[in-house]
Amino acid sequence: METFKAHLDKFITVSEEEFASISSFFKVLEVKKKENLMSEGDLSQFKYFVLKGCLRKFFINEKGVEQTTEFAIENWWLADNFAFEQREKSKFNIQAVEKATVMMIDFHSQELLLEKHPVMERYFRMIYQRAYSATEKRIRYLYEMSKEEYYIHFSTLYPWFIQRIPQYLLASFLGFTPEYLSEIRAKLRS
Repeated sequence: METFKAHLDKFITVSEEEFASISSFFKVLEVKKKENLMSEGDLSQFKYFVLKGCLRKFFINEKGVEQTTEFAIENWWLADNFAFEQREKSKFNIQAVEKATVMMIDFHSQELLLEKHPVMERYFRMIYQRAYSATEKRIRYLYEMSKEEYYIHFSTLYPWFIQRIPQYLLASFLGFTPEYLSEIRAKLRS
């Protein structure tokens, strides 16, 4: 929970007493590698905050190929936000890439949290703004950069990520086949 407190402190100020109350709205869950937290067609019941490990969000396209849309490592949130807020079935899967420890909150608990601690509204607004900005940048990169440039850009910004995530999942996230990613990496090494 100290990880979450340190994360909150970057955006808002809460006392130890407030933090204890805020924390009480969350449940902590240990997740095994490759364990699914949510499957397509499930009601999107939770938002997940990663304390340790890595999660991914993906869907399976019409060809039966998994397409990773997001990762979440320590201090990142992951959810099917639209389905969560609308109380709908998800069109995504959420799975642990690594053994993970996550905090989770359901919709009703989140509403109670925001009512009791209005400062959390500010926190979530700031988190959503950052996430939205990152999504806008990613979309622009997809249009402006060649696949090779996109990989170089991504690997320069997130070198630890490149080493941590299996190549086939990284390829899925970047919109490549694993074979094409191998070609790019081989070309860059030579």
